[in-house]
Amino acid sequence: MLSLSRFVLFSSLAVLPAAAQFIDGPGKAETVRLCSQCHELERAASMRLDSDGWQAEVSKMSALGMKATDAEIELVVAYLAKAFPAEALPKLNVNKATAIELESALSLRRSQSAAVIEYRTKNGPFKSLDDLKKVPGLDAAKLDAKKDRLTFQ
Repeated sequence: MLSLSRFVLFSSLAVLPAAAQFIDGPGKAETVRLCSQCHELERAASMRLDSDGWQAEVSKMSALGMKATDAEIELVVAYLAKAFPAEALPKLNVNKATAIELESALSLRRSQSAAVIEYRTKNGPFKSLDDLKKVPGLDAAKLDAKKDRLTFQ
């Protein structure tokens, strides 16, 4: 049987990993205080978002009843974006990607990803974004929006 003092010790140790993930910096105290109003700190520590993503998440929490000033929200969003940034997405090698990878990374329909593979098989590897835009049925604007995620090597 676990004694009360041991329970308190183990309980406090269980909280350490989440709190330890919160780096020191402007906004830490506000973030810990506001996030822990409604849920455990691990929830925030497990997410990785960019600044816009954190803004949307904090706005959602405000709509659900989180009590914070505009200044606190601004501080919390900046802190979360720095402490728990979005992880960089790996580049997609258009010349080696499978249909599913093309669909996912480029937000293509199944028929469009099949067209990319068919074009690649028939005409050889793509050398540039302009080559990829030659595939019939692809939206050039959508490809331009994803160009930083693509590689042709």
